Amino acid sequence: MDRHTSATWASGQTIGDAALDILVPTCKRPAELAVTLAGLASQDRPAFRLVVSDQSDGPPAWEHPPAASLLRVLAAQGTAIELHRHLPRRGLAEHRQFALEQARADKVLFLDDDVWLEPGALATMSDALDTLGCGFVGMAPQGLSYLNDRRPEQAASFSPWQGPVTPERIRPGAEGFQRWLLHSAANMAHLSADLGLKAGQWIPYKVAWLGGCTMFRRQALEDVGGFRFWTRLPPEHCGEDVVAQWRMMAKFGGAGILPSGAVHLESPTTRNPAPTAMCWMPSRIFRRRNMTVRQR
Repeated sequence: MDRHTSATWASGQTIGDAALDILVPTCKRPAELAVTLAGLASQDRPAFRLVVSDQSDGPPAWEHPPAASLLRVLAAQGTAIELHRHLPRRGLAEHRQFALEQARADKVLFLDDDVWLEPGALATMSDALDTLGCGFVGMAPQGLSYLNDRRPEQAASFSPWQGPVTPERIRPGAEGFQRWLLHSAANMAHLSADLGLKAGQWIPYKVAWLGGCTMFRRQALEDVGGFRFWTRLPPEHCGEDVVAQWRMMAKFGGAGILPSGAVHLESPTTRNPAPTAMCWMPSRIFRRRNMTVRQR
């Protein structure tokens, strides 16, 4: 079933065959959540189910009038919506694991509550995941306040996938780790312009990791343990998405998608620590498991 337009908003029908679950963990960000929901309301396909999990101390973000209005729009479009109050807070990884446990579609998109998606971005990621057959794809959120700030030294590690996306092992100091610089500022926008990409075109590229807007094959994410490692972490931690993605990349491969239609709202966040801080937690987890291969 196609998503409803304004001509059929009052039909009361809900799309029941969604092939994608969108998981949005949030905490104390009602304005940002409203913008994120507005981006989702502009997507034509694929049909999706929306799960919002809130850890605010006070009223949940979805009670804020703009966010509530956008949820009504999504519901009128036929989107099935689940709203969860998930307390107490036990850390970012636990919150992501809780959200994952609510999913049931073949694909899941973890979308941060401060990311707006360009119309068509959801379809591009879904098509890319089907075409590439890897564990995950994603669009790195860009800060458009940096459009006039070109950083060619950070873009130097850009490397498109040539042929199939294959498994690879990323760790601090290993080949490919410096790709993390790619996702700073507006590097993705600059690369897209330099490559002359046109509407409807996309290319996969190699990543160190990709935060904020990542679409997984749900079963593959479950196969590598999801975020169940949260029990071995203190509540205040970061880098939980890096752990999950490194495990996915080692077994199934992963790719970024260019151009990126994801825009970071540039609100204050704890999601941008220094590289050493970002990698401390993943290194600790992998060391404890002897593997060789946000508290929102």
